[in-house]
Amino acid sequence: MKEIERIIALSNAFGPSGFEDEVSKLVKDELKGFDNLKEDKMRNVTCVVNPKGKGPKVMLDAHLDEVGLIVQAVKPNGTMNFLTLGRIMPPNLPSSSFKIRNKEGVDIPAVVAAKPPHFTSAKERDAAPQIENMVLDCGSVSQKMTEEVYKVGIASPAVPNINCIYDEENRLFFGKAFDCRIGVAAEIETLKRLKGKKLPCVVQGSFAAQEEVGDRGVYCNYKELKPDVMICFEGCPADDTFQDPYMVQAALYKGPMLRHFDVSMITHPRFQKFALDLARKKNIPVQESVRSGGGTNAGRIHQEGVPCIVIGIPVRYIHSSNCYCTLDDYEAAVHLAVELAQALSQEVVDSF
Repeated sequence: MKEIERIIALSNAFGPSGFEDEVSKLVKDELKGFDNLKEDKMRNVTCVVNPKGKGPKVMLDAHLDEVGLIVQAVKPNGTMNFLTLGRIMPPNLPSSSFKIRNKEGVDIPAVVAAKPPHFTSAKERDAAPQIENMVLDCGSVSQKMTEEVYKVGIASPAVPNINCIYDEENRLFFGKAFDCRIGVAAEIETLKRLKGKKLPCVVQGSFAAQEEVGDRGVYCNYKELKPDVMICFEGCPADDTFQDPYMVQAALYKGPMLRHFDVSMITHPRFQKFALDLARKKNIPVQESVRSGGGTNAGRIHQEGVPCIVIGIPVRYIHSSNCYCTLDDYEAAVHLAVELAQALSQEVVDSF
């Protein structure tokens, strides 16, 4: 199935914030033949399904980047200090395998290392892990070896070293970067399904860089496309393995999550209601949430007065090296987005 292959390829692609080149190329290859297909110098990608269409301009958006690491300095013993690209919980890092892209574009395997328990004091063992007490280790024994043999140095980026696998029986993906590559895949498929259809709106594709470090790329796309409304695809944090049952709002196999609130946005209530009503009318499973943390590209664009909603595909353990998401939730997200694009007439958008 082409869609499964696409999701796997997007998950495996190397693309931490600021280094999205590989992901941008995949997106452009998938969208060959679309009108106004562009990649800017920031690696944002945009296109239009029906540029000669009439009605409101509807921007679909997903972000290209994933959380990762960046080398800050190489130590005399060959290990490396690093910072995170995006928010990663420090306890998730020790013993994680990463691949560092070196100065020649070659991926070098490495591990995040912390001081072994044999050498720690009782105070150190009881303390919460801190990134400043960790290093990246590629097996080098000197600064010279790291820089001259492995060709790794200051500003070399890194992502989790894991290959995506698909469990066909349970329609389950296991891999990295589903925040937001599963959203990227859903947007690509939505655009493909809408191409050639008679629509009441002009559908625009936005694939944005550097979301994880401050929603930077989406604003460039907003200025390029000037949309009237926005549908933001996300890989949203699933909460079904650690919340009380009554608090679970983003479970696997229950459909995409439409969030009413997070720290970046109070979702436009009229657009949100329209989307939820349409989902129920079309028998598309959806979940609703009110989130105490997190944010999306929609949070940046709604500040421009653009009604926005978020279609979040639940992902277990986002911002870590090992994530799960399902084909069922992906398909429901695509179904909902296609139905919305076919329903967002000028009259409907004016009602918002």
